[in-house]
Amino acid sequence: MKNHSKRNALALAACLAATPVFVSADGKWGEDDQLGAANLMTTERIKAATGLVTEGKVYSLGMEVGPDTPAFPPRSLSVTILQPGQNGNSGLGENNFTYNDDIFMGWLGIGSQIDGLGHSGIDHVYYGGRTYDDFAPASGLTELGLNNLPGLVGRGVMLDMTRHFGTEMVEEGVAYTEEDIKAAADAQSVDLREGDVVLFHSNWMDLLDGDNADPARFAAAEPGVGVSGAEYLADIGVMAVGADTWGMEVVPAEEEGQAFRAHQILQPENGIYILENMDTRELAADGVNEFLFVLGQARIEGSVQMIINPIAIR
Repeated sequence: MKNHSKRNALALAACLAATPVFVSADGKWGEDDQLGAANLMTTERIKAATGLVTEGKVYSLGMEVGPDTPAFPPRSLSVTILQPGQNGNSGLGENNFTYNDDIFMGWLGIGSQIDGLGHSGIDHVYYGGRTYDDFAPASGLTELGLNNLPGLVGRGVMLDMTRHFGTEMVEEGVAYTEEDIKAAADAQSVDLREGDVVLFHSNWMDLLDGDNADPARFAAAEPGVGVSGAEYLADIGVMAVGADTWGMEVVPAEEEGQAFRAHQILQPENGIYILENMDTRELAADGVNEFLFVLGQARIEGSVQMIINPIAIR
């Protein structure tokens, strides 16, 4: 990208007058970097993560997604099933081949999803100092699109925050601080390392399909990663942070007037991917602390987010 350094300097200067101060992470991996923390996905780390597979049990972390799935407004989706060109005939060829196709109409950031690095910004400045004019026309991102991401594979760690707080379900508004994250990891005898995918379990998804389901409560607020927790994970240098909630971070925010500050710390400031609505219940039920994490998202050109079904393998 031409004049990238100059652009960064101008973007940073524009943000210095605002709170919070924007700190670009592009110095870690070069001015034109498209991958952020996915650069930590080295062959050595992947080989080491495969050693965590001892039973071969597969856990699907993606939730079922449909038109009634609670989503951040105004996101929605619908699916239409068609039999193209088959009305009034027996299908194609002498063997009467018939088929169903589907049309998807909706937002790609709904249900279980990955937030690419082009998602979260600070006053319209995004990872690497990019602004709207640099990379975000309505026709699709020209940089930072999820088409650039080959996928995410590495060591996964699941921290059970219900165990940490001694409750069946962590309540909305409870922030996972640096101290909470350290204590939960210590209690589970796991250490957090550079390049990890760190997931948090609060049992929040029981509000969607449990015995006392309450979708309105699920969508209204949530427990999640707090500011000090996000800063701690960024200092470690994790590759991705996810949770079993729709926004990953605590809502309402710890500080009145702030909105999705943890997103800003992780994404524009540190190039870390965010995974939302991860169904961690089976992992928690089996007491799984670490595992091989595998994600291969659809590589739609210029996409900001994507519906996903990551796999944990024990």
